[in-house]
Amino acid sequence: MIHIVFNEADIKVIKEAIALDESLQGEVVQIKDDYAVGPLNNIYVGEGIEARKQWWREVLAGGDYDGKADSGDVDDYKTVAELVGTMRRNEEEIIWIWAAQNKHDVSGYYWLLKYMQEFQGRVFILYLNNLPFINEKGNIFYPNWLHEIPAKEFLKAKKLAREITLSEFEVDPDEWTKLCNENKGIRLLEGGKKLAQEDYDFYDAELKKLITPDWQKASKIIHQYASKAKHTTGDAYLLWRLKVLIGQDIFDVQGKVGNMKEFEIKTKG
Repeated sequence: MIHIVFNEADIKVIKEAIALDESLQGEVVQIKDDYAVGPLNNIYVGEGIEARKQWWREVLAGGDYDGKADSGDVDDYKTVAELVGTMRRNEEEIIWIWAAQNKHDVSGYYWLLKYMQEFQGRVFILYLNNLPFINEKGNIFYPNWLHEIPAKEFLKAKKLAREITLSEFEVDPDEWTKLCNENKGIRLLEGGKKLAQEDYDFYDAELKKLITPDWQKASKIIHQYASKAKHTTGDAYLLWRLKVLIGQDIFDVQGKVGNMKEFEIKTKG
């Protein structure tokens, strides 16, 4: 059994669940890119893959994650090639894809599906959408992310594993292709597996509201956004959008515009 997750924090909790239940024994593999942001056009061919990588270079340049696009740490195409090789060599192997109800996991699921089609009948989905779980305090809650779920609760969740149907393998890739061809920058989850798209500046309006007449570090603005906004995204993307706004000369800035703790922003005096 191979478990596939889409967030680094999910690896730990899945491994804790495996330790509690031998029937879950298997390797845990992470799909690392965030397919909820950035270009998707021609994403399965060299031209599109390189265009996306170049976009990430620009987004991460001069910030907290500078150079990560070329570090080799994120190479989902290599990861998926190894997965496909394993599945072809061992016809008894199965895959469990774990996803929670958030745009990051759902976008990752759609991206991955193309490579899983030849293994229909051996690929299972555990989509934990709109399902109640019990947290560490004994209260019922509805998780947005897998790593919010206590490990012991995964023992119940495993009962939800079901084969990805032939119909899903036909319909879902078509839905993803349509999104890829729209070539917008932001994916949002509308419910179920339904994704909508917005332009790259989607988060800008809410970011602007957090910039005040007083100096604030970029890191504070980004953390405020993450805690208050309805639609959130990764801090690397928000840092990039702050830099874009600064480039429009609509805010005052002091310090070196690089890492989010190195510079401050305020409204123009």
